[in-house]
Amino acid sequence: MHVDMDAFYVSVELLKRPDLIGRPVIVGGLGGRSVVLSASYEARRYGVRSAMPMAVARRQCPQAVVLEPHQDVYRTFSGQLMQIFESITPLVEQLSVDEAFLDIAGSMRRLGPPRVIGELIRKRVADELGMTASVGIAATKFVAKIASTRCKPNGLLLVPKEQTVDFLHTLDVSALWGVGAKTREVMARVGIATVADVANTPPTVLRRLLGAVGDHVYELSWGRDPRAVTPVRREKSIGAEETFASDVSDDDILHTELLRLAHRSAVRLRAAGLQCRSVSLKLRYADFTTLTRTRTLPEPVDSAQMIYETTKGLLAALGPRPQSVRLIGLRAEQLESAEGAAMQLTLDGREDSWRSAEDALDRINQRFGELGVVPARLIAPSPRKPPAEPDPSPGGASGGPGQRPG
Repeated sequence: MHVDMDAFYVSVELLKRPDLIGRPVIVGGLGGRSVVLSASYEARRYGVRSAMPMAVARRQCPQAVVLEPHQDVYRTFSGQLMQIFESITPLVEQLSVDEAFLDIAGSMRRLGPPRVIGELIRKRVADELGMTASVGIAATKFVAKIASTRCKPNGLLLVPKEQTVDFLHTLDVSALWGVGAKTREVMARVGIATVADVANTPPTVLRRLLGAVGDHVYELSWGRDPRAVTPVRREKSIGAEETFASDVSDDDILHTELLRLAHRSAVRLRAAGLQCRSVSLKLRYADFTTLTRTRTLPEPVDSAQMIYETTKGLLAALGPRPQSVRLIGLRAEQLESAEGAAMQLTLDGREDSWRSAEDALDRINQRFGELGVVPARLIAPSPRKPPAEPDPSPGGASGGPGQRPG
C-alpha cells in the first residue's frame, strides 16, 4: 500500500484558513528566487507545480493566494500521520513528510481485506487530521505508487495481482521508475512509447539503448519489483541550504548563513540521535557553477558550532572567490548513532561547552517553540529609530524640565 497526502502543505495551511478552501493557493516564499513547495489542485489547473519558480507560478496564476510555509507545523502533522500508519502495521517505510509504503499482509486478519484497510486509513486521516489522502494498493511497491498517483486527489485504487500486467501496459513509458525526460527521448527514437512497448522489446535491445537501466525497466514493465517495505530508513546525510535573494560577496553574510544552517542541521541530528563524521560545504556562484568541499572530522559531532567552524574553514580554504555567491549550503554526512558514543573533548573544553549550551537551547525550544531562542548573531538587528523631534513648547511636553513626558 502507498499512502500519499493530497497537497499536504496547502492542506495544513487551510486548516487555519478555511476561507481559502476552493481557491487557488500556493505555499512558498515570496522572495525573487523562491520556489513553489505545494499548490492546491485549483492552482494546478493553471499549470502551477511543486519546485516551479514562484515568479513563474504567479504569472500563470495571478489570482492565487501565496502563503508562507511553516515547517515545524508540517513536521507535527507528519508525526501524527505516521502514528496512524503504525497503528495499522509496524511495517511502515516513510518516504517523506506526507507519504509512506505500508506492508499490510499481516494486518488483514485483524482489520479486513486491503480495500477495507485503505478506506480505514483514509477515514482516520480525515477524522483525526482534517485532510485527505490517496491510497494505492497492489502486489508490489512500484505498482502501488502508480496507483496512488492515478487516483489523486482523495481516491483509492486497488490493482489486483492478476491484473498487474494489464494495468501497467496501458500506461505511458514515463510511468516506469528510472525513465526521465532524456531516457524517454532515447526510447521514443526507436518507437518505444508505452510500458507495453518496453515489455515487448528484447532485454538485449534495452541494454544497448539504456545500459544497466535497461534490465531494470524491463522487469518493471512486467510488474516485477521484489523490494520489500523497509521500516527503518536511516538518513544518509542531514543538511540545509539557502538561495539568496541577491548574490552575495560579503564574508560576514556568508558566515552568518552558515551558522544558521549549522544550527538547523544540528537540531535535526540531535533529534534523530545521530552524529556526523564528516561535513560538506556547497557553494553555487552567480553563473550557476556549483562546487562542494568535504572534510572528515577527528571525532563524530552533533554540535552546530563544530559544524559551523568546519564549513567556515572549508569556505576560507577556497581562497578568493571569482564571483558572488547565489547559494550556500552544508551537509552532515557519515552519520552514526550517538547512543553510547564517547565524545573526545578538546583540551580547552570548547566542544563540551558548546554542546551543553546547545542542549539547553534544545530544551528551551522544545518547551516554548522551535527557534524561540537562537544565537545572538542570528537575530536580525532592529531598524534604528529616528531621533525624536524636540518639543517646541516651553519645558517640553510635560511642562517642566527634567520630567518624563506622559
